[in-house]
Amino acid sequence: MADYSIWVLEYSYVKDYHKSGVLYGAHNQGYVKLPYCYVLIKGNGHTAMVDVGYNDKDYGKHLADKFGVENWHSPKEVLAGVGVSPEEVDTVFVTHSHFDHFGNVEAFPNAHFYIQEREISKNVWAMALPDRMRWMMTAVDPGDILRGVGLAQQKRLTMVDGSLEDALPGIDLHAAVDSHTYGSMWVTVRNDGKKQSSDTWVLAGDLVYVFENVEGSGSAVDVDTLYVPVGLAAGSQTNLVLATEEMMKQTGYEARRVIPIHEERLKDTFPCRITEDGLRISEICLADGESSKV
Repeated sequence: MADYSIWVLEYSYVKDYHKSGVLYGAHNQGYVKLPYCYVLIKGNGHTAMVDVGYNDKDYGKHLADKFGVENWHSPKEVLAGVGVSPEEVDTVFVTHSHFDHFGNVEAFPNAHFYIQEREISKNVWAMALPDRMRWMMTAVDPGDILRGVGLAQQKRLTMVDGSLEDALPGIDLHAAVDSHTYGSMWVTVRNDGKKQSSDTWVLAGDLVYVFENVEGSGSAVDVDTLYVPVGLAAGSQTNLVLATEEMMKQTGYEARRVIPIHEERLKDTFPCRITEDGLRISEICLADGESSKV
């Protein structure tokens, strides 16, 4: 039995991203393709997203140009590839406030949003600091934080403090404080609906960028597997490693069930289709009765 279908939907990409950004310590090791993606979860009477991408205008476009983002497409275009419209989305889980994850809230007018309280409050604190300290808001569009406050004003935002079980039936939220960002979180889907699930998927946000973050070579320290954290951390790599251990524990240490949203090689691990726009749809799992989209 599977309650939810899960797809990772690419909406743009960076063709050449420094490898050291995705894998801590990988200095002078060249570049990797970095897909920009969000996740669609469908089932149990809900259509939900993990993250919403960015809107290719204003300061979001400035940041995208700065990072070398190419081939951007709107949620309307991308979701159409799996037969869904943005208006159908009723729930959004925001893993963190970087522009490419939180910048497109206005495209989902009927959704209720979830984000860690610390992710909003600490970025407001960082915005108030002198400009010489603006590194602390790397990849954050201040306008997105204000849009988050607007969602709160409209009663469309739940501010989570730590873990939240059954945000939707079988879907749990978990905090990774002072890791990639001040209040990052990951999403766990218990796809059989059981408290002690044997069919768990972890949607890692940017706590894991690539497979090597979870399954890196441990030869240097004489272990078979070594967690290697992502390169970008507003908090600490220690907290990233601790979060990785918790995510792995939730899947029974089955690494393929911890899904790195930015990983280009998802196409080699899960069924996938490349759209006519040159973007990837990766099908992680299907709910009972759901037809394949790839």
